[in-house]
Amino acid sequence: MTEKPLIFLDPFPRNEAMVYTPDCAEALAGMGDVVAHWGSRAPDDLVEAHLGEMAVLIGQTAMPRERLDRAPNLRAILNVKANWEPNIDYAECHARGIHILSAAPAMAPAVAEFCVGQAISLLRGLHRSDGLFRNGQESYGIGGNGSAESLYGATVALIGYGNLGRALAPLLRPFGVRLLAHDPWLSNGYLSSEGLAPVGLADALAKSDVIFLLAGVTSDNEGFLDREMLSLIRRDACVILASRAEIVDFDDFLALAAEDAFRAAVDVFPDEPVPANSAWRNTPNVLFSAHLAGGIRASYARIRGMMLDDIGQILKGLPPLRMQKADPQFAAKMRSR
Repeated sequence: MTEKPLIFLDPFPRNEAMVYTPDCAEALAGMGDVVAHWGSRAPDDLVEAHLGEMAVLIGQTAMPRERLDRAPNLRAILNVKANWEPNIDYAECHARGIHILSAAPAMAPAVAEFCVGQAISLLRGLHRSDGLFRNGQESYGIGGNGSAESLYGATVALIGYGNLGRALAPLLRPFGVRLLAHDPWLSNGYLSSEGLAPVGLADALAKSDVIFLLAGVTSDNEGFLDREMLSLIRRDACVILASRAEIVDFDDFLALAAEDAFRAAVDVFPDEPVPANSAWRNTPNVLFSAHLAGGIRASYARIRGMMLDDIGQILKGLPPLRMQKADPQFAAKMRSR
């Protein structure tokens, strides 16, 4: 009898409800022997006890080269968060033919939908209208729409065109927007083939009605949106920070928004959870949410579906099809939390 491959789950901070529902557990058990650890990162002794037999690792377990040397049967590492952890030797995995995959594409549809909602709320001032009504300060009809703008026909910039940008662009097109894109990782020809107008960063910031900040943070771009760059944004423009807070000088970003330099929505923070006494909480003129964009049930269902499909492919000796594959050079530069 052929020995079943070992599938090791170490998915913290994901929990069972997110990535190991009963139907998912049944499917994984049909593919191999499953060892799972919940509630924290798996302790080293548990990882080491199974390292030699491990065929598939699901989670964010540290896998430096010396640990890879002790995992001769490892075929794939599936990160069920939406990032690249800095605790993996990506180049060595690539050299050994070990697939490194991320669930980032599974989160993108929900984030894109959320971004559209934030943009419309900022443009129309809906996040302020509720408070005005509750305090008896509302104005009706045109009287309450003095600063309202429409997404229809707007010039929209995507700063970063990865998973989030590719999911967001199709949702924006029915509004007849003009789509600009800035992404130094992608060629102008590629962006044009996607129906986008490639532009420099300064033009993207200065010429847009709505700006979506969608870039990941790397060793090359951390804090690239500093006060000087942010000051290029038009006063009536809407800025949605939906990817990684570390791409902006966060305190300057909030300070400019507080001064009404632009309209801002923020869903991500440099430190999470944000301390209860943080001065950020008192910033006026900002639509805040607590990293809500991607983490809904539909996203976790997509993660499970992608994960099961790709594990099935890999155990058959076939290439994975649905999760995002790590580029060793790019993944090593990421500064994900």
